[in-house]
Amino acid sequence: SHVFQLRSKCFCCSLNALFVLIFRSMKRCVLFGFLCAFVTCFLCGWQRSVQNPTFYPGRVNVTILLWYWPFGRSLSLKGDVCWDLYQIPSCKLVDQQSYFPTANVVVFHNKELVQGHQKLPVTLSRPPAQRWAWMSLESSAHNGNLQKFANIFNMTISYRRDADVPVPYGELLPVEREEQLAEDNFMNKSSLVCWVVSNYRSHYKRSQVYKELKAIVPVKVYGRWTKTPLSSEDLLPTISRCYFYLSFENSVAKDYITEKLWKNAYQGGAVPIVLGPPKRDYEAVAPPHSFIHIDEFSTAKELGTHLQQLTKDKKRYAEYFDWKKHWKVKVYTDWRERLCKICLMYNNLPQHKVYSDLQSWAVSLNNT
Repeated sequence: SHVFQLRSKCFCCSLNALFVLIFRSMKRCVLFGFLCAFVTCFLCGWQRSVQNPTFYPGRVNVTILLWYWPFGRSLSLKGDVCWDLYQIPSCKLVDQQSYFPTANVVVFHNKELVQGHQKLPVTLSRPPAQRWAWMSLESSAHNGNLQKFANIFNMTISYRRDADVPVPYGELLPVEREEQLAEDNFMNKSSLVCWVVSNYRSHYKRSQVYKELKAIVPVKVYGRWTKTPLSSEDLLPTISRCYFYLSFENSVAKDYITEKLWKNAYQGGAVPIVLGPPKRDYEAVAPPHSFIHIDEFSTAKELGTHLQQLTKDKKRYAEYFDWKKHWKVKVYTDWRERLCKICLMYNNLPQHKVYSDLQSWAVSLNNT
């Protein structure tokens, strides 16, 4: 009967049966029995709190109000979104402005503010403990003039690692032991270098580097401005046939590393050639020996020669994918997940922080 109890699906019942078994076998004093009961209740309460995040009445619930949806594209907030989708407890995500008087955090996406499509609710009576959050995933070159937002916001939500709530475009997660990894064929390639670009500006540095590089080695280019547009379904399969991918950002800004690295190159299965923030910013978040930074080469000819040498040395080229044995890439695309992360940081954020000069915080280097 004890074996049946220990195999029960109920963790608490199994644990209780184990303590009873120990108690009967040891025949110790009643004090041991009380100790067993206390530990059992504590762990059972912990289990119940995990299964039901509202179990503990003392747990603080945080209400996050999104004042308007980024780019006008709304998503469903039915049910307990943060818990149901991301297992983040005690986090209420809403987009109804009637929640303003009771919201702990109100989030404003920068794009609509600077373009004048949305306004801050400065005429409303703002609760003293309420925090206003400035959110942007754009580089500083595309954030507009932020000087008018001095002394308004209490927190920042950004790809920056030093933001109050960091929301990167992607990150590394450890590969679980039980996960079955598909065998990648790193040698099944038909193109040396490829690039997918939708926003082409001839004066950007990335455009200049591309022109210099294509004079040395063949570069296949895809995108809306070319004769070979690429659908989202064909994106990764196309990149997978390339040895190298130009993960060129449209701006140089601190920590500004977008899906061009995480999705296009890493998930596409090509070695990224990166142009963006300094190499140290990439090294802080990317796997070691997984990318090639253009700052490592003095000329495009030197870079092109290096790429040609790597394709001929299969062993050296394959080493750029050794990280996949231990890490996998997660790409963030859902605004709800980014907003739910606020609740994870909420209790550790300063209560009275105010950005007196948001412009200075957000400023970084110029367009590329």
